[in-house]
Amino acid sequence: MTKTFHEKVFDVSNKVIVLTGSAGRVGSHFSHTLASAGANLILIDKDKKILTIKKEIENKFEVKIFAIIGDITKKQDVKKITKLIQKEFDHVDVLINNAHYVPRTHPKRDSPLEEFPLELWELTIKSNLNGLFLMCQEIGKTMIKQKKGVIVNISSIYGVTGPDQRIYGKSRLNSPAFYSATKGAMVNLTKYLASSWKDYNIRVNTLTLGGVFDKKLHTDKKFVKNYSNKTMIGRMANVDDFDGALLFLTSDASKYMTGSNLIIDGGWTSW
Repeated sequence: MTKTFHEKVFDVSNKVIVLTGSAGRVGSHFSHTLASAGANLILIDKDKKILTIKKEIENKFEVKIFAIIGDITKKQDVKKITKLIQKEFDHVDVLINNAHYVPRTHPKRDSPLEEFPLELWELTIKSNLNGLFLMCQEIGKTMIKQKKGVIVNISSIYGVTGPDQRIYGKSRLNSPAFYSATKGAMVNLTKYLASSWKDYNIRVNTLTLGGVFDKKLHTDKKFVKNYSNKTMIGRMANVDDFDGALLFLTSDASKYMTGSNLIIDGGWTSW
């Protein structure tokens, strides 16, 4: 059957896509979205849950899928991950940097900046930035060699705007300073990489997400109402609200786009 115009433009079938943070709420959904569109996947996470996600996808879709358990904050792990990928595939089309760490249960996570523990700051910088750096560095070498590739960095609205602390109350859902710092750094690293690797036909963009509703996490109805009122759409995001943007950035539909930040936040940052 002949593909329609939009099916051709947004086509990711048979593309080899590396996805970090695959075991999380957003990452696991992205895995299914990309597989349903025909992409071949390499799922990466420290959590063994990705093995279950791999089986789920294998039972539903006819795509090649590999799950690699590893710590992307460790250079040797990333090198091993890259070798495993090269063993299974002769190229990489897309790298999606989705992994991040938010220590929700740490007793001092809500400390004000003037009292925030350095060790927790350093831990999150390591998780949220060093892993991003190492994955771009190693997979970037592959893309430079093949003179083609796409990188999508998953960021947050708090990488482009300050958090409104008034909406959180006692919910303990507010984001500490490290979150804004690392997500903002991601947006600017995207621009740096897009400029540095332009001659190798490597496009690099950021996909910035608004807050995603989670019925297990967001039990504070007042917070959910406050957050929803900050958006023009009038609600928190559902995880599938980002599917179109994800397919856009990973396909040739975005072939004239690089160094950009696509914000999907229900209008939060547009007031």
